[in-house]
Amino acid sequence: MFRSVALALTLALLAGCDADETLRSYGGADKTWQLVELNGTAFTDMAILTFPARSKIAGNGPCNHFAATLKVPYPWFEVTQFVSTKMACPALAQETAFFDALSAASISEILGDTMILSNPKGLTMVFNAAD
Repeated sequence: MFRSVALALTLALLAGCDADETLRSYGGADKTWQLVELNGTAFTDMAILTFPARSKIAGNGPCNHFAATLKVPYPWFEVTQFVSTKMACPALAQETAFFDALSAASISEILGDTMILSNPKGLTMVFNAAD
């Protein structure tokens, strides 16, 4: 009897360890996040991101679509395996700033319909949930 209970408890704990602990589970899912401010300056080009699946991040910069992996637990933020299309457009400099900032972000916070990505070096990205 004790062995059965111990085995059941172990399996339950292991199943709990497999839960999605990323930003998606803490308010990021089911929303499209639009970048409105980068380092204290209004971001006037369209840049959005979503959390379409567990440990995944995807979106659009001003020119290109992107996707990446997000595996660190909330409130940490780290994108890996970042891929994007390679189209040119007049807003390519703004897109480069957006992609570079996403890659440099290390801390995340969601406050209702506002998401902030930042790092200890002073980076701040402010997103609003888009309608």
